[in-house]
Amino acid sequence: MTDLGSAGGASLRLGTRASLLATTQSQHVADAITAATGIPVVLVEITTDGDVLTGSLAQMGGTGVFATALREALLRGDCDLVVHSMKDLPTAPYPGLEIAAVPPRAPQRDVLCGPVAGASLDALPEGAVVGTGSPRRVAQLLSRRPDLQVRDIRGNIDTRLRKMRGGEYDAIVLAEAGLRRIDRGSAIGETFGLDRWPTSAGQGALAVEIRSGDADGPIGRAVRLIDDAESASRALLERAVLRRLEAGCAAPVGISATGLGADTTFLAEVYAPGGERTVRATRSLSIDLARADERERIAADVVAELLDGGAADIADLPGTSR
Repeated sequence: MTDLGSAGGASLRLGTRASLLATTQSQHVADAITAATGIPVVLVEITTDGDVLTGSLAQMGGTGVFATALREALLRGDCDLVVHSMKDLPTAPYPGLEIAAVPPRAPQRDVLCGPVAGASLDALPEGAVVGTGSPRRVAQLLSRRPDLQVRDIRGNIDTRLRKMRGGEYDAIVLAEAGLRRIDRGSAIGETFGLDRWPTSAGQGALAVEIRSGDADGPIGRAVRLIDDAESASRALLERAVLRRLEAGCAAPVGISATGLGADTTFLAEVYAPGGERTVRATRSLSIDLARADERERIAADVVAELLDGGAADIADLPGTSR
């Protein structure tokens, strides 16, 4: 077995939130590392503020509340790596840690779930109540259906589905990836195409984070074996745009990069909170997105176009006003 140094022998400890989705995602990563290396990987459950506090995620500081406890546990040495949903990971560098791998990406799209099979946004009655915890989704829903009552919703996937089926909401909007990962695909009604409904930067992608000091050692080498270069480069481009906009969970911004091979279709859209105005930038790319300098060049160009179009006038984008 490989000597894993600070991992304490021939095994790795993977820190994860305790929710069904988090442990399922983490187990997929653990299994992939074991398949690639033969090294056993055990899950270590960690409780985050986002799991125990109530209220709007945006008011609590965004989805970054889920990442902080995992990162602190990693730095303390309670585990050797952690797995984040990339859309929940703040874009600012975190001292002492780095993303070592992005496994193959799951579907990026958002979906509508309703109480009956095949539910669609256009078929909802006037004034229907739709649940989401995302300011971006609020703006997108109201952009398409200004008559809707869009209300905040918290809880894991099963809790949200139960609230909807219990009549608290006429429908809810969720990420397709999460539903697929925990075998809840039967709840999906309408699937929103990325060309009209871009999602959160990194949605559908997982980020495997390790201590920077382990990057060149056995832990870093083991984790990098499960990296998917195409998934990583596109998700990191999306995050580069979000970082340059200085926009987090509380900003209504959709960013999606899609395609096959060297051909990438890129879309970034900033929404007024009520969906009444949008500013959009699109690109057709045929370059090597694996290069960080190319990603940063494209991101700077896209952000400049968004700001020239008035993005900072319609949404709260700290530090980007001109």
